[in-house]
Amino acid sequence: MQKKSYAPESLMMSYGYNASEHQGAVKCPLFQTSTFSFNSAREGKSFFELAYGLRKPDEGEEPGMIYSRVNNPNLELAEQRLKLWDGGEDAAFFASGMAAISTMMFTFLRPGDILLFGSPVYGGTDHFIHHVLPQFGVRTLMFTSEETEDDIRALLHAKYPGEVPSFIYVETPGNPVNNLIDIEMCSRLSESFVYGDKKCLLAVDNTFLGPVFQHPLKVGADLVVYSATKFISGHSDLIAGACVGSKNIIAGIKAMRTFLGSMLDPHSSWLVMRSLETLKIRMERQALSAIKVAEYVRNHPKVETVHFLGFLEESDAQKKVFDKQCDGTGSMISFTISGGEAEAFRFLDNLSLFKLAVSLGSTESLAEHPATMTHIDVSAEDRQRLGIHPNLVRLSIGLEDPGDLIAAIEEAFNHV
Repeated sequence: MQKKSYAPESLMMSYGYNASEHQGAVKCPLFQTSTFSFNSAREGKSFFELAYGLRKPDEGEEPGMIYSRVNNPNLELAEQRLKLWDGGEDAAFFASGMAAISTMMFTFLRPGDILLFGSPVYGGTDHFIHHVLPQFGVRTLMFTSEETEDDIRALLHAKYPGEVPSFIYVETPGNPVNNLIDIEMCSRLSESFVYGDKKCLLAVDNTFLGPVFQHPLKVGADLVVYSATKFISGHSDLIAGACVGSKNIIAGIKAMRTFLGSMLDPHSSWLVMRSLETLKIRMERQALSAIKVAEYVRNHPKVETVHFLGFLEESDAQKKVFDKQCDGTGSMISFTISGGEAEAFRFLDNLSLFKLAVSLGSTESLAEHPATMTHIDVSAEDRQRLGIHPNLVRLSIGLEDPGDLIAAIEEAFNHV
């Protein structure tokens, strides 16, 4: 049942697990333990040698269980299944999306390094880049989806003449306005930057579309990062993050994770495996409903602009990027309401069925106000530049009947 020819959704119920080794239990048991006993002192020594990288594993040797901060059967099985969706060699789960992002960046960035990053990004990521990394001597340079490859090189030369970045980070589609950044273009940039004896790595936050509707590793990314709280978990009942990439890259991240203690706990890992089984069918249904909701919103007289990937015009440069790297339009919609913050708040305060809450990608539909919630810490100048206006509302479409969602939106507009 583990043939590589099977689609990921066919392997989510079986990959890496042998029921006969667990009294025939169809589902993997929950290994709710902090530590694991060794059969002998020599075995314990062997496990620790591998865990600390003091020797290379023998042919066919797998790391043994030591301590749930290092490894755990539920954690490892969830990671082995997640990697299948993106075609990666390995994956790592974390206690949150920000734990994944911060652990990844601390793995590869050092004092004096330059981080080149695309914007907009999630508000927490924006804060980490602008306010935390500089405390560790990391320099940054921002670009947007409007900049071309030549533009980015010119920005780099103007701010850091003669220097190159050691890490490139982009979030595409960008939260909250669905901006697309060309991953292949960023890959060309990363390949052209020689930073001592290190390769400039490209990491892509794939939370909005992945891992069903976009696969960054296949178009040049070295790493994919997720807030796995969102679509991957999909039920608003756990917090998680994840990275997917090559074995060597993920090994470095897992080593840093061990000493930061940012791993995902066994119970949440067990819940993630449940969610991975329904990932594709949930995301496909949500995307179909989002198309109907977005069409209604676009035609409403009180709406100025709609940011939805399904509405990209053929003449738009963003459409060319979409066709190249995206396999679906997803279920995230943002739009500006005629007026300002007051009108947006009236809409949100009168919106039934949707939950007025941050997060996204869950079974229930969610609505929020980016400028004063998820992106409140983004500078006013950057919010203006990136289209995060006071009258912007963001919707995450869930699994409710789309007709009911449209009726709820229509009623909310009656109060604006």
